[in-house]
Amino acid sequence: MSNPTPKIPIVDLRAQYAAIREPIRGAIDAVVESQQFILGPAVSQFESEMAAFLGCEQAVGVASGSDALLLALMALGVGPGDAVITTPFTFFSTVSSITRLGATALFVDIDSDGFLLSARKLRGFLDTRGEVKDGQTFDRKTGARIKALLPVHLFGEVCDMVSLRQMAKEHRLQIVEDVAQACGARLNIAGKELSAGTIGDLGCFSFFPSKNLGSFGDGGLVSANSRELAMRLKMLRMHGESIKYHHDLTGLNSRLDSLQAAVLSVKLKYLDSWCYARIARAQTYHQLFTDSGLVGRELLTIPPSSADRSHVFNNYCIRAKRRDELKQFLGESAIQSEIYYPLPLHLQKCFADLGYQQGDLPNSEMAAGQVLALPLFPELTTAQQETVVMAIAKFYRP
Repeated sequence: MSNPTPKIPIVDLRAQYAAIREPIRGAIDAVVESQQFILGPAVSQFESEMAAFLGCEQAVGVASGSDALLLALMALGVGPGDAVITTPFTFFSTVSSITRLGATALFVDIDSDGFLLSARKLRGFLDTRGEVKDGQTFDRKTGARIKALLPVHLFGEVCDMVSLRQMAKEHRLQIVEDVAQACGARLNIAGKELSAGTIGDLGCFSFFPSKNLGSFGDGGLVSANSRELAMRLKMLRMHGESIKYHHDLTGLNSRLDSLQAAVLSVKLKYLDSWCYARIARAQTYHQLFTDSGLVGRELLTIPPSSADRSHVFNNYCIRAKRRDELKQFLGESAIQSEIYYPLPLHLQKCFADLGYQQGDLPNSEMAAGQVLALPLFPELTTAQQETVVMAIAKFYRP
């Protein structure tokens, strides 16, 4: 028996579009009338707007979030003989961007009560396996030069960048932030509010339609505080061209589409208000779940209630007992939910040559068996949230 069409979807893009239809169509028409579809003024305008929004030196539009990660590592010169430290509990392209360049992915587990790369475990990893020689850090186990740290701001929550940045400085590591799910998130560091993606050396954004800032197809961006790195990224996204038909680098074809840039310029004006709407709905869930008596029993954890911008809730993810059965029950109740992610990357077949085994990264493995994303989007109503929580309560306490 197939599940009914969800009455409460995990994200409702139609509702968002209905509110901004006219400016979106006007922006698309302007690009069509100009007939400048490849790196035209719409892309330059959006790049300038994103740089201003993020507070970084430059922003470079690319074809997707996956390409953003790949190009960022290419710009830093990551390749064979190098290693990049990251988390196994993330989307596939975080790690494939490393291995596609011939580099080695080194995994550090997440914290037991959250979903982000653990600063404490990273410290232990570097203390036991990191060997500093000639101003560089090498992995004692593989012999690879550890060149970069790739933290993932998963589900909209910013990692402990103060600790991560300090460790990266001590070990001469460059930081590439995976901001695919946290566009609009900010972190207060030493009294200064910094946007996710501007705290490390480079920040990688995805504009997949379901993101907090989503395009009408694929799209991505790399933020940079270095003009030199930004220039290198602009060459790499254009087959390594410095001037037309003259190639200084071996790059690839990865340009942000002008139509998508025009759509994103319109949507960027609403991003702050959408982030606050997501935070408000997360707070509502927090209160409803707290009142339900499920938390700490059937629901192992729920996201913390926070009014700041360190978590902008691209996803609202709980840890649940009998997670798969709960997902099935919600589907039968016309409530959509999703599992992000059912198999951590260190156990994926294509990464078997990295040598990891079941039990090596227990927190990530535990999360993969418990995590469930619930409906959350700016237009979600309190009545819909009450329906979700009541359905979950009914599943556990019929």
